[in-house]
Amino acid sequence: MVASEHILVEGLSKVFPHRGRPLEALRRLDLRVGWGEFVSVIGPSGCGKSTLLRIVGGLLEPTAGRIHIDGRSPRDAQKTKDIGLVSQDPSLLPWRTVLGNVTLPLEVNRIDRRRPRFQPQELLELVGLSAFADYHPHQLSGGMQQRVAIARALVFQPSLLLMDEPFGALDEITRSAMRYELLRIWQSARSDRPRTVLFVTHSISEAIALSDRVVVLTPRPGQTRAVIDIELPRPRDESIERSTQFLDYAQQLRKLLKEESP
Repeated sequence: MVASEHILVEGLSKVFPHRGRPLEALRRLDLRVGWGEFVSVIGPSGCGKSTLLRIVGGLLEPTAGRIHIDGRSPRDAQKTKDIGLVSQDPSLLPWRTVLGNVTLPLEVNRIDRRRPRFQPQELLELVGLSAFADYHPHQLSGGMQQRVAIARALVFQPSLLLMDEPFGALDEITRSAMRYELLRIWQSARSDRPRTVLFVTHSISEAIALSDRVVVLTPRPGQTRAVIDIELPRPRDESIERSTQFLDYAQQLRKLLKEESP
């Protein structure tokens, strides 16, 4: 049982209609995430990881089960901007500058002006892009574009950040560097209050390096196969990946995934 529960998922099932044979993506999945936790979700391709994230984010309705974000429905949490989303594609508007892309949520959303929010320039400093405020997306590397997307997702200071393979399109060297850049941003952005992250990835090393816990899903229909506590000290840097404890976690997770291979 997770103390100070932020996300509660109980008996979650999702079936997509399909001609002749419905597609069952998730089946009676349970998950609990505490306030301020960094939890990664891994599993075989097609096991429903992204579907789970989209349901938690209020973008999809479940077929069965219940989901609460701090005691509210995902849709209610979404309306109050308590959820931020970062996907594999940064989806930046090419005609807007870096600063313009970060300020976009402030321009298109009408919410209570009393709600806490980051100043766009403050966010660019947080993600290390202050010097690039007037640049356009095509002038940035893939890793820099994802940092803009992260900054944009943090504008309204959401208590929950959902990340769906945000580094999946990057080369391995950039991807490895970005995981520790994300940890730095997460630690800095949570100084005022706990900020929970639910992170979908195919990378075992990424999941271990980032997480407090790693959730392993079964092949489709996705169910919770195991939840592994990652008891590595924070703050973390690249050197942690050479430690015996890190390698032991990697072996444990590979074994679980191999057991669950179709």
